[in-house]
Amino acid sequence: MSESKASILLVEDEEHLLEALKLNLELEGYAVTTAMDGATAIKAIEQEYFDLIIMDVMLPEMDGISVIESIRLRKNEVPVLILSAKNASADRVLGLKKGADDYLTKPFDLEELLLRIEKLIDKNKKIQEKDTIGDTYEFGNNRIDFKAQTAVNYKGEQMELSKKESMLLQLLIENKNEVVTREKILQAVWGYNVYPTTRTIDNFILSFRKYFEKDSRNPHYFHSVRGVGYRFLEN
Repeated sequence: MSESKASILLVEDEEHLLEALKLNLELEGYAVTTAMDGATAIKAIEQEYFDLIIMDVMLPEMDGISVIESIRLRKNEVPVLILSAKNASADRVLGLKKGADDYLTKPFDLEELLLRIEKLIDKNKKIQEKDTIGDTYEFGNNRIDFKAQTAVNYKGEQMELSKKESMLLQLLIENKNEVVTREKILQAVWGYNVYPTTRTIDNFILSFRKYFEKDSRNPHYFHSVRGVGYRFLEN
């Protein structure tokens, strides 16, 4: 496992199983958040980045399949592993069709579960990795030095960047022309368990426009994509 613990949301309404799984996952070095119903799970997903969700299907009020559908409608691609007592092939197919990445029936072998978890998390991290840019980057007569946390804009003005400004700039530029979701920004810049509001991230984008755009009211480079995330556009 990597130095930073992978974060798992465990959704299970059977308390004894929930506690047993939580203990075993934590012994493996994972950071575990728990939920016993669908509404609590969705609230947790809105507030925190997770590397994996382990989802029971039969939950009170809102079932696990509906939770998965809700996650996917929000364009959240977090891997989901279904744990279910339903073992018919039709149930497996439905779960995978609705957006789950894997399906394991109860009762299950703990070693097999841990292996599947590890593979899903590793696969997701490989998908998300981008080719990193160098220590410096230039666009539109602006120059950023990520290592020194400094920049020179198109006017020739020199400025100091905060660590989070530098990290957010680097993340957006490494994913240039693509929307970077709020969840990914949470993970990469603020880390787990710290939840800046959307307004906080918006304020960073406004600062970047002020620093680097010739017309901050009509930005060319730094864009907010309402309800989804943020994008650095260079063409």
